[in-house]
Amino acid sequence: MTAETTGVRLHCDGPVATVTLCRPDVLNAQTPAMWRAMSDFSRDLPGDVRVVVVRGEGRAFSAGLDLSVAGAAGPGSFAELAALPEQECADRIAEYQGGFTWLHRPDVISIAAVQGHAIGAGFQLALACDLRVLAEDARLSMAEVTLGLVPDLAGTKRLVELVGYSRALEICATGRRMDAVEADRIGLATLVVPAAELDAAVHDLTAGLLANNRDAIIEIKALLAGAGQRGHAEQQRVEREAQTRRLRDLAGRGE
Repeated sequence: MTAETTGVRLHCDGPVATVTLCRPDVLNAQTPAMWRAMSDFSRDLPGDVRVVVVRGEGRAFSAGLDLSVAGAAGPGSFAELAALPEQECADRIAEYQGGFTWLHRPDVISIAAVQGHAIGAGFQLALACDLRVLAEDARLSMAEVTLGLVPDLAGTKRLVELVGYSRALEICATGRRMDAVEADRIGLATLVVPAAELDAAVHDLTAGLLANNRDAIIEIKALLAGAGQRGHAEQQRVEREAQTRRLRDLAGRGE
């Protein structure tokens, strides 16, 4: 399937892969076809890719779910999902989540380059990435509640990890919009830059990641990703084990 039919494309340039939402006429509103295509990207990713950049074409990152699809009666619609048996509905949603969760892969660092709107599914796509570079015009909202729905594209845990339970509850339960300044203040943004400097900032961040040893970065990501579920003693243990692997590898003693 092509980007014209799915609304999203993957471009690989050596160690950098770029995922681009390419429906600028509807502010990159998302569809189930896009989620399936993004899930497939994980299987298509060459083994030498180290950084994945996710961006939106045009003036928005993503305005969220395409309600013209979800609100209709065809495939991928609310009506179709609601008519499925309960487990089948949950399984379908799990399939959609795969379009987001592959960005958690331990062997890559994912970066969301966010300009304009990142609403609902757009916000969750930014949350799926390890790092978020926001343009000053970015506007974020977990808007699912305004449709009587819940965030279900793997964004809730990431949001709680970044801003804490109380703030996450307020953001999700009100569906309000926040600007880049607030997103930076509460820990959602890795970096905020003028809109004209977004591409350059993402390029510089990518270069900084690529400048260092890949295996060390993979170990660091695993250490940090699991730190919240470990006690101090266990975290110190996995640090020791990771460092032992690095020392042996650097000395040519790795398996």
